Amino acid sequence: MPSSSALRGAPLRVGSAVLPNRAVLAPMTGITDAPFRRMVARLGSGLVVSEMTASEALVRARPEAVLRAEAQGVGLHVVQLAGCEARWMGEAARIAQAAGAAIIDINMGCPARNVTGGQSGSALMRDLDHAMTLIEATIAAVTVPVTLKMRLGWDHRMINAPELAERAAQAGIKLVTVHGRTRCQFYKGRANWRAVHAVTSRVAIPVVVNGDIASFEDADAALRDSGAAAVMIGRAAQGRPWLPGQIARYLMSGRREAAPPLGTQLAIVGQLYEDILSHHGTAIGVRYARKHLGWALDAAAATAGAADELRVHERHRVLTLDDPRAVRRALATAFAALSTPERKAA
Repeated sequence: MPSSSALRGAPLRVGSAVLPNRAVLAPMTGITDAPFRRMVARLGSGLVVSEMTASEALVRARPEAVLRAEAQGVGLHVVQLAGCEARWMGEAARIAQAAGAAIIDINMGCPARNVTGGQSGSALMRDLDHAMTLIEATIAAVTVPVTLKMRLGWDHRMINAPELAERAAQAGIKLVTVHGRTRCQFYKGRANWRAVHAVTSRVAIPVVVNGDIASFEDADAALRDSGAAAVMIGRAAQGRPWLPGQIARYLMSGRREAAPPLGTQLAIVGQLYEDILSHHGTAIGVRYARKHLGWALDAAAATAGAADELRVHERHRVLTLDDPRAVRRALATAFAALSTPERKAA
């Protein structure tokens, strides 16, 4: 099984594409829009994946789907598609490639009821024959590499990720990502990285391990337990867009970086805020950005060791504002308050 030291400096090939390192930002609906992906890519992540994009919606050119698939400035561009019909998956993949996608990722891992209820996402793991029709249609439609994201299975009685991965690899999938939970677990408990080893031992293509990777120690343990070639970081990057890049550099060099100083964190969230307003428009952007501002304040408070009462106070003050100019001023004031020594937790 590869350890982090065995992977340092080694490129990761995904078909014709080469990843600069082995830390990947997970696709997260409502979070990994183009501004957030650009920021995470600039901070060093080897790959950033778009929000899950409904294949039929992209074919019908619905604005939200088109916006989710935007490629500008994200480096190696990956569009993740979801759907339950082969015709929509194939046509959406063609559109995504024509728009600049260097990799197409197929979602068979989303556990959300509004997705599985439509027989998409991880619901496809209940019918591998049907899942394979979607995989084959997507691969046939494009010339770029196609990858696949899945869970361990639908529930503990149906752990079929190894079989799906093997069949997908035989069909031409170039990389699989496995979240170490079943669909029915949603995000409860801890991800089972050891269970992913049944996939890595079954296929020759790269496997990425996903789920609960939030630190250098987690990355080491996930790679060791799973035998995977790379790690995917999801919720831990919320408020910490620098984390995937830090883990990437750790896997290459063994060097553990501290969180950026608060002044740098303020500059990062400030730039992200401006990009979100530009990308979504001010009316939508001010609301969309609030979760990112809240997570950034949580990360800043943790870095500074600030008292929780102060964190909650500053969070409320910033997140209840609508005027972008007022938000910018309040954000700067909040970071200054969080960094004041006498306001830190005892």
